[in-house]
Amino acid sequence: MSAPLSAARFLQALRDEGLTVVEEGAWASHNRSAKGPWGPVHGVMVHHTVTTGTAGTVRLVREGRSDLPGPLCHGMIAKDGRVHLVGYGRANHAGLGDPDVLAAVIAERRLPADNEATVDGNSALYGFECENLGDGRDPWPAAQLDAVERVCAALCRAHGWGARSVLGHLEWQPGKIDPRGFTMESLRDRIADRLGTALPGPLPAPKRPKVSLAALIAAARSNPQAPGQPVTYGGVRTYEAALVDEGLLAKRLSDGHFGTETVEATSAWQERCGYRGRAPGQPADGIPGRDSLTRLATKHGFDVID
Repeated sequence: MSAPLSAARFLQALRDEGLTVVEEGAWASHNRSAKGPWGPVHGVMVHHTVTTGTAGTVRLVREGRSDLPGPLCHGMIAKDGRVHLVGYGRANHAGLGDPDVLAAVIAERRLPADNEATVDGNSALYGFECENLGDGRDPWPAAQLDAVERVCAALCRAHGWGARSVLGHLEWQPGKIDPRGFTMESLRDRIADRLGTALPGPLPAPKRPKVSLAALIAAARSNPQAPGQPVTYGGVRTYEAALVDEGLLAKRLSDGHFGTETVEATSAWQERCGYRGRAPGQPADGIPGRDSLTRLATKHGFDVID
């Protein structure tokens, strides 16, 4: 949770990031704060304007429309990379959005899909409109993308946030498409690089347990008679857990001892795999073999080694 920066500190943070800032009128006191709260703030939202022409776009986002009074953002990022400040405080830019998305922004984790619009974003998010038609064809000049990156990084730096505190309007409210023309993940990557951090990548796949066929056979042949005896091989626990999942061994007997019940459960698994004893009508012997063990491993997520 962060209190909004003062207008002076906000301006300085942008300039410190190397941005060219244009102050439009009395921007620092132009807001909609009389209509609702402003803060605490949790992140930065990026939009496109669906307009062309810097002067007209600045006027629109500062004054608003008949159905939506201005300011419509805190700053407008022009094609040339200049940042025009048009308001400060509550602004009509985010509207209602998804509470799960807001929770993810606060926690700085990957955003879920937005599927509802029930929480006020105007109180909780800085907003920047970017001059672009949003038709997928209007270009995004390098100077403008650099400025978008710097604006977001500046506020993240000032608040001690990471790049996952930045989101697009399309990630907030169902049906929105802005900004269109670049991906928000690519922008967050750039912001993370500028902040000298890295976005967390996918979690590494958990290591699969390994079970030695030779050690398992030795444990089966030692056949401990009672719980409390030393476990002869730790891989028995992995093996028994698979037999429990198959419904062949009671969970209370999954104790790491390759006892009589585990031998019987192994025999039942071997018979499922099509094996029988040497004599007609004789059950499988209950001593693990490579094929039956490999089938169990494939089904239950462990690897067989010699």
